[in-house]
Formats: sequence, C-alpha cells, structure tokens
Amino acid sequence: MNENKTLKIPYTSPDVCRDTFLLMLPLLAMDVYLYGARPALLCLVAIVTAGVCDWLVGLLRGRPFERGELSSEAFALLVAMLMPASVDYYVLIVAVLAAVMIGKEAFGGYGHYPFHPAAVGYVVAAVGWPEQVFVYPAAGTQLPLGSCATVALSEGSSAVLKNGGLPAISNIDLWLGNYAGPMGVTFNLVILACLLFLIARRRTDLIAPACFLLACAAVVFVAPRLGEIPLSLPWQNVSQRLTVLKFELLSGAVLFAAVFLVPEPVTLPRHPVSRAVYGLLLGFASMMFRYYGTYETGVCFGLLAVNSVSGWLDRAISDLITRKEARRHEA
Repeated sequence: MNENKTLKIPYTSPDVCRDTFLLMLPLLAMDVYLYGARPALLCLVAIVTAGVCDWLVGLLRGRPFERGELSSEAFALLVAMLMPASVDYYVLIVAVLAAVMIGKEAFGGYGHYPFHPAAVGYVVAAVGWPEQVFVYPAAGTQLPLGSCATVALSEGSSAVLKNGGLPAISNIDLWLGNYAGPMGVTFNLVILACLLFLIARRRTDLIAPACFLLACAAVVFVAPRLGEIPLSLPWQNVSQRLTVLKFELLSGAVLFAAVFLVPEPVTLPRHPVSRAVYGLLLGFASMMFRYYGTYETGVCFGLLAVNSVSGWLDRAISDLITRKEARRHEA
C-alpha cells in the first residue's frame, strides 16, 4: 500500500500535453509581437506536420486518427519554441518529423517513449543544421515570411557565456525576453506565469524541476565560466558568481526546460526520491554538455542522456527503499 502511494503521480500525460499546447500560445504571441507573423507560420507548419505524421501512422497501423489527442502537436510546438524565429521551414519540418516519428512512434506511440520527443527533434536539428539553430535575429526585427537569408543574425547569450563573457542584457530585458534567442525560451516572466498556471492546475511535478535547477545553480556557482573565477574558492567573488548564475539560468533554455521538458510524466521516474535524483543528474549533465559540448545549449542533450537511465533509476531506488522497509519491519 505504501509502495503504491509513493509511485502515484498526480497528473497524466494527456492533461500535460493539452495544457502545454495551450501554454505555447502566450509565448507565440510574444514572438509575433517581436518578429511579425513568421513565428506564427512556423508554428502552424509544425502543427500541420505533426498532425500529418499522426494521420499516416494511424493509417499504417490501421487505427483511427484521434483528433483530441494533442501530444504530437504539443511536442511540435515545443520544438518550434526551441528554434530561432529565422530558422528555415524545412529544418523545423525535419525536427518535428524526428520528434513524432522517431521520438514518439518508433517506441510504440503515445505514452511509451523513453526519450522526450521534443528533445529528440531538437537534437536532430541542432546536429544537422547548427548554422541555423544557433544564430538569432535581433529582438524587434520584423522578419519576412519566406527566407531570412538577408536578415542579420548573431550568436545568442549562450555563445557569449561559453566563450567566458557576460551577455550585454539588462535585467528588465532579461525578464521580458527583449534579446536575441530561441523563440520561446527568452520570455522568463511568461514562463514563470505558465509554471504558476500548471501548479494551480496540478499539472506538473515540482521535485524534478527544483532539483534540476538546484544542480544547474550549484555547478555554475562553484565553477562559473568567467575569467579567473573558476580558479578561486567558492566563497570568493560571490557577486560575480551570482551575476554569472543569473545569466546561465535565465538567458538559455534552462528555465524553459524546467517548466516544460523536465516534468514530462512519461519520461519522469515515478518514485519521489527517483525524481529528485533524476533532476540532480539532469542538471549536472546539462551543464556538462553546456560547458564542454560542441553546442552551447546542453539541456536537450542532457535530457536524452538521463532519459536513458530513468527507468533503471526508478527501479533501483524503489528496490532499495523496499529492502530498507523490509529490514525495518523485521527488526
């Protein structure tokens, strides 16, 4: 009885996918305000691609197309929000195809995938077209609906941090998202509002995201990527460490991942202790990919790596707790 209680999760994947789909809309509204209609067209292309994938899979497997099931569309919007507003349509289409067909359907479809489908799609695009995924238009640039070949693009804040510098972003711009970056990850105030909505609706887990952010913050505070600070003791240069910590957590995809990617119920361990360890491992792995990986964004790479041990982690910790309880009863 106690074991079943600890394994209970208070929300289900259909609830999360439906709410995730809806919560992408305020982020999209901010993108349309900054960049014009192109982000809306990108998201429409992503949704249509995901819907066509579901229809084709249903046709091949001889099952009816479920119109009210929004998991593929939610994953497609998550992939789109991790992309720059200037990305070519074919790159986004390939990323959504990878998310739905490889990340979701190849493992049995809805509710059976071991890896987060949105992370799968993003990683495919990042590895295949880094020259498009990691350059961004300046905030406020009205983009054409077609090709952005003539638009001035620049590297984002993550690239500045990776090179040991600090982004030139004011605090107000950092919170409002008024700087170059992926479409959905820069609007930190909106993301926090989305988190409050999910908490009020009981649609999210707080253990894994909190441990994820804690691990990210610990790595950044102890070993920040700025000048000679990593060579000093942790209690020295505290103000500089906190400044780096602010940019590391708020100017990349860390907060976005904590709210929308980490607590995905299918890939999340069921036991509360497993979820805590999962979040800590994910935070550490994400920062290692971010520090030492080829690409400046490491969250999705870290997510796929830790997803691969999520099931084993859950079983190992559950067995350990069960054995401890058995020994306690015997004593």
